[in-house]
Amino acid sequence: MITAPRSTAAAQPITSLRGVGADLAGRLARLDVTTLEDLFFLLPLRYEDRTRVTPIGTLRAGERAVVEGGIQLTEVAFRGRRSLLTSITDGTGSLMLRFFHFSRAQAEGLKRGARVRCFGEVRRGPAGLEIVHPEYRLIAPGTSLAVEESLTPIYPSTEGIQQGRLRRLSGLALEILDRRGLEEHLPGDVRAALELPPLAEAVRYVHRPPPDASLEQLAAGRHPAQRRLAFEELLAHHLSLRLLRRQMQKENAPALAGNGRLRAPFLAGLGFSLTTAQTRVTSEICGDLACARPMLRLLQGDVGSGKTVVAALAALEAVEAGYQAAIMAPTELLAEQHYRTFDAWLGPLGIGVAWLAGAQKGKTRAAALAAVETGSAAMVVGTHALFQAGVRFARLALVIVDEQHRFGVHQRLALRDKGGGLVPHQLIMTATPIPRTLAMTAYADLDNSVIDELPPGRRPVRTAVIPNTRRSEVVERVQRACAEGRQAYWVCPLIEESE
Repeated sequence: MITAPRSTAAAQPITSLRGVGADLAGRLARLDVTTLEDLFFLLPLRYEDRTRVTPIGTLRAGERAVVEGGIQLTEVAFRGRRSLLTSITDGTGSLMLRFFHFSRAQAEGLKRGARVRCFGEVRRGPAGLEIVHPEYRLIAPGTSLAVEESLTPIYPSTEGIQQGRLRRLSGLALEILDRRGLEEHLPGDVRAALELPPLAEAVRYVHRPPPDASLEQLAAGRHPAQRRLAFEELLAHHLSLRLLRRQMQKENAPALAGNGRLRAPFLAGLGFSLTTAQTRVTSEICGDLACARPMLRLLQGDVGSGKTVVAALAALEAVEAGYQAAIMAPTELLAEQHYRTFDAWLGPLGIGVAWLAGAQKGKTRAAALAAVETGSAAMVVGTHALFQAGVRFARLALVIVDEQHRFGVHQRLALRDKGGGLVPHQLIMTATPIPRTLAMTAYADLDNSVIDELPPGRRPVRTAVIPNTRRSEVVERVQRACAEGRQAYWVCPLIEESE
């Protein structure tokens, strides 16, 4: 769902539409629809072609189609599972309609001799082609039904709101759109250069595509109307982040100019030299940290390129200047890995390193919180737990976020607000390759640094996708690696949120 420029009509509450009372408005709110504008930009997930009636004899399994025919027979069958079976024909062939959930009135309405129009997915059944639980309407004798004048949109939905009601509401909203229009903010020459339609025209098209519209093009999101709305969303996102950056750069941040008392022994104890790329990006970061305005920098680099060492050097700048640094990781596994690394690197330098995660309880958590609040822990490593209400920093001046794509802007801001009056510098790290143009769009509030070389002797990371049918091979390979004394991580996705 996207947002767009407001106009007087678009700002009307959704309850201004005919038939929308408090109960329906509450259900629509679950779809983030509270105004007409929200309804305009509740965009269809896909489309169905109900603009023509398909002869039954030409149907193929797997297609979704509108068919019409006379009822030959309706019966309740008990073969395997109780179901209502209705056989229809149009002279070109016959089709079975199957209902597993039905009422007596429904069964009585589908009587022999009646005509019915239905829509659904055709599939192969025990006695030929059938549609299970089709949408249908009975046709009164001597009358006919008009086909749809446009492709039928299928919207994101929620419990208690059927597709038919959403289509009716979007139709009412489009009537208001036709009368009042939408405020247009893109200059005509920009639209012409990009071959994009006006906003109101694009909104109408995506809700009611004409019969000759390409379903393939719409499914791929390549139609000019869809590209116009996507451009609108990306531009709004870009401008909002630029505005956020401009506002943040008006704020004051602590100037972190270290004296090298920690940096020199740290580098000496590493056992390896920094690459040229690591040295370059470290210089860029330290230059930002030395300024009295908040650093907002994205650090990109492949796995194994040495981003963590650069992050440690940035943290040392903060610690040398008498402040705290925090690094936030998206999972407890990665956070614990960072904690072990930073503790091994910084502990020998006399720097307290604390770890905060949701799994911590009791005295362990209390001790970590106290170390963070008093400042005895100058380096803090954790997950989302870092920006929880009970976490208080003494002098937080640098926030490092690992795997940026797993966090939103608001989560970064929540950790920034832990500065206790100070505005911390922000270093955002990611191993996800991001083309510069995409980086400018997605991270318009960030400067960009790239570690574009691997340390000597470091082998490139190989990524492979293995189908589930070869799962036993993966298990065997992991077992063999462990037997050789090596390590393996098996990371499983979180299915449901839990404590």
